Amino acid sequence: MSGYSTVGVIGGGAWGTALAQVCARAGLGVTLWAREPEVVEAVNGAHTNPLFLPGVELDPAIIATGDLARAAASDLLLAVVPAQHLRSTLAAMAPALKPGQPVVLCAKGVEQGSLMLMSQVLEDVAPQACPVVLSGPSFAGEVARGLPTAITLACPNPDLGKALAQTLATPTFRPYWSGDIVGAEAGGAVKNVLAIACGIVEGRGLGRSAHAALVTRGFAELTRLAVALGGEAATVAGLCGLGDLVLTCSSPQSRNMSVGLALGRGESLEQALSGKLSIAEGVASAPAVRALAEKLDVETPICEATAAVLAGERDLDEAIAGLLSRPLRSEQET
Repeated sequence: MSGYSTVGVIGGGAWGTALAQVCARAGLGVTLWAREPEVVEAVNGAHTNPLFLPGVELDPAIIATGDLARAAASDLLLAVVPAQHLRSTLAAMAPALKPGQPVVLCAKGVEQGSLMLMSQVLEDVAPQACPVVLSGPSFAGEVARGLPTAITLACPNPDLGKALAQTLATPTFRPYWSGDIVGAEAGGAVKNVLAIACGIVEGRGLGRSAHAALVTRGFAELTRLAVALGGEAATVAGLCGLGDLVLTCSSPQSRNMSVGLALGRGESLEQALSGKLSIAEGVASAPAVRALAEKLDVETPICEATAAVLAGERDLDEAIAGLLSRPLRSEQET
């Protein structure tokens, strides 16, 4: 199962470009599919991606293309398009996918409307493919520059998980495999919503104590929802849950936290998103996470309040007051 020599990275944004860099360092032949012709031209001509990942020199071995079928013909695929666009991209390349071909899902979110996780979207669109989830604390710029990073690689087949970890590992990119796809996906999806909430706390000047409380209570929400979906609490206590939550809630490098910071400082959502090329997945996932929690009867007050703020249903002060006035309870209550 370790006979992978070529990889198609589907998505030429910051994270897709960073993962293409990882794959090149690991010795794989890399084809990077990008929707934007200027990205294809820059990667092939100057070995850079100034649109999404400026200031990073890319491995000359990375070949960019606008031909989705060409990238999909690789041994291994990394799907790195935004969560809300994953279905249409998978549908476009489904005819080229071979039975059992691993598709590593790198987007973090819950699909609006269907309330599906990304592995469920893949099963719906291309059931012949083998789902794998890559998640964990990682900023694209740091990964692309070769700074030390550890992630979760979740796959129900342990042999395949180990083989893929060995395939993608480099001296500074360390995958830990797991059999819990649902837990890995739930952690990645919910932490984006919580990062917006943490940004609001920071932008509103509510202090480090409030920030720490929100991260901790947010992690309790994340765990409850992951377990209700069929994931394991131990999974989200690792890199793909707690680790990712700590990173994305602690730095304005996080696209989701930066949106929250702008909201906390009084900007509208439109202003907070203005001029940003990269997508803050938490904005689109918030209503889906709220709807999914309601469907499963899981209490997620922070995620619910964040979704309400983003939808314009509550203003910030009302949402903050609502969270602070909730009934007192034991910390051990589920």
